[in-house]
Amino acid sequence: MQQKWQRWNISSRKWLWMIVVVGIIAALPVVYDRLQTEKTSKTVEFVFDYRDLVDVASYRANPQDYLSQQLDRLKEAGVGSMAIYENNLEDFRKARRLMFWGASDIANQTNTVIPENENYTYVVFTSEANYEAIAPVIQESFSNLGIETESWSFRGQQGIIIRTPLEDATLKPMQPDPITMKMLHDKGFSIVPRLVDSLPYNQEAMTKLLASYEELGVKRILFEGESVKGFNDNEELKSLDDFTELLKEHGIGIAAIENIKKQQKGFNKLAYGLDYNVTRLYSLSESDSGLDPKKISDRFALATKDRNIRMLYLNTIPLRDTSKAQITDTLDNLITSLSEPGGAVEQIRDNGFTLGQATAFEVTDSAYQRYFKLVAVIGAVAMVALMISYFIPWLTLLAFGLGLLGSAGLMVLKPELFEQALALAVSISAPTVAVILAIRKINEMGPPLRANALTYAVMSPQRRLAHSLVLYVKTALISLSAVPFMIALLNNVTYSLVLNQFRGVSLLHLAPIALIALYVLLYRGDIAFKRAGLLEKVTMLLRRPIILAWVVAAGIVLVVGKYYLERTGNSGTAGPLEMFLRTFLENTVGVRPRNKEFMLGHPMFILGAFLAYRYRSAAFIFIIAVIAQLSMVDTFAHIHSPVIISLIRGLLGLGLGLVIGIIAVIVWQIAERCWKRWVPLLHK
Repeated sequence: MQQKWQRWNISSRKWLWMIVVVGIIAALPVVYDRLQTEKTSKTVEFVFDYRDLVDVASYRANPQDYLSQQLDRLKEAGVGSMAIYENNLEDFRKARRLMFWGASDIANQTNTVIPENENYTYVVFTSEANYEAIAPVIQESFSNLGIETESWSFRGQQGIIIRTPLEDATLKPMQPDPITMKMLHDKGFSIVPRLVDSLPYNQEAMTKLLASYEELGVKRILFEGESVKGFNDNEELKSLDDFTELLKEHGIGIAAIENIKKQQKGFNKLAYGLDYNVTRLYSLSESDSGLDPKKISDRFALATKDRNIRMLYLNTIPLRDTSKAQITDTLDNLITSLSEPGGAVEQIRDNGFTLGQATAFEVTDSAYQRYFKLVAVIGAVAMVALMISYFIPWLTLLAFGLGLLGSAGLMVLKPELFEQALALAVSISAPTVAVILAIRKINEMGPPLRANALTYAVMSPQRRLAHSLVLYVKTALISLSAVPFMIALLNNVTYSLVLNQFRGVSLLHLAPIALIALYVLLYRGDIAFKRAGLLEKVTMLLRRPIILAWVVAAGIVLVVGKYYLERTGNSGTAGPLEMFLRTFLENTVGVRPRNKEFMLGHPMFILGAFLAYRYRSAAFIFIIAVIAQLSMVDTFAHIHSPVIISLIRGLLGLGLGLVIGIIAVIVWQIAERCWKRWVPLLHK
């Protein structure tokens, strides 16, 4: 009975492969929907931080003239939008709209005694026009907070007394400067307001504010701070729900800032309520605004092309330059990075984008997508069961059955966990199965072992290379079979917007390597070892004496493994040579393949296969070669990258890896022949 069960499990592999193929075919319409979605949202918006510009202008002899000149230059360079913050008294002061003092300061100004029981804030406006535009904003804002105001005048200038201490008054945010908003609108800039959630939410005031934004053509807002507008009062007032409805009513979306340490509280809920009227934003920091213009332009071009970024946010900062004995800024550098030949604007347009107000993706969701995804789920489970079958054959049918049962349960109870777990499992399984089949194919093609168990019977180098290249293509296709499953399982706009992410990247980068190492150790070797049971194999390995070479090899593996993990993801730092190579490939080919694929994994696969057809121990090279196979799959796990870009990146890696791999084989052949010719001479 046990032998019959074993035969059933082994014979079930061909049926599982058929299910995998059907699952891939079913996933293709979902892949098509993803491609259609990615064809939308082709407008890129450059946004400049207006507060930074005002800050820089405050150090100039003629700040208003400087502001106007720089706005014109930025507009001509391609900046179409200005980010406007909710103002406070300090912002109004920097813009020369008003002046303010505390109780002791105003006593000195008026040559009077400081009041014993009054600690107010005294505001005076620099012109009548400023008073008429800004006084109502200040009065309304403080009135909403329950703080009284009254009119006063100082040396012929109109002003306001705010009945709260200066330290408190300067902290209160107010509506953006209406004079600035009108000026920017008249100059042709779009407005991108930045809202803060520091005050009690006021639906009436927010209704008025968003109505004024709509009149100015505002299409998207940003949030400043740890939470979105209305989040802090949501439990008591349902303010986030009210704010969501207001945004929908006025046709205003939001922007998700890339690489912030922690997503702003309430952002995901707000995005869901807005039907994901969300675009991704990349912010160039103040410190990075002084980088070489070419580096800045390349960053912007890559962000839009490779990461679906549609808003590019520019910052600047005044700097004390002691060598020039003056205050400088990075505006000239930023403008150069945008407008010079080959700059960001030119590159972005060459990549098929236009400049304007950023728009959200229009999600394509065909009527039958859910049914296609269901078939793809069954195919993905079959791929995982296949991987298990090559290690523990008698578990094949059980793994497939339990996989389907577990998938059904998780799909109902925790659908998000289910899709991420299965996507990770299939992304590990496909490259592992691909390399296992390559090793098995080499074992099958080798004729009966000679007396020397280290080598197979002689096969010509040309034939070995031909078989290696065919195996290279087959292995890559099997590894890439995980991609349709991943796309089908994670085909949700939340992944494209990085509101949700593929989990388990480190496991994906380690598991196939460990599994191939395990397979090479336990399922190869002499005939007696291969026929032994799993426990017998482990026992035989544990009984082998430890030699110094093993200890050295283990140390090398640990060091290399640590470096490999550090370079995994976005946290690693590339060296100067690698950065040069990246830039060269990006500028030459347009899409940069991954270095570890075409410089390491793919060439090692070709060389390893070429050697393994003759030298049995060369199969250990596949432990390194699997890195390229898993890396190709991992490229598509970056859901925020367009599918076409990921596909081109993978194919380029395969092509360049093929060339380098063939060169490696030629070098090996030359070295081997030289060794055979010279070694006998050394012994004479």
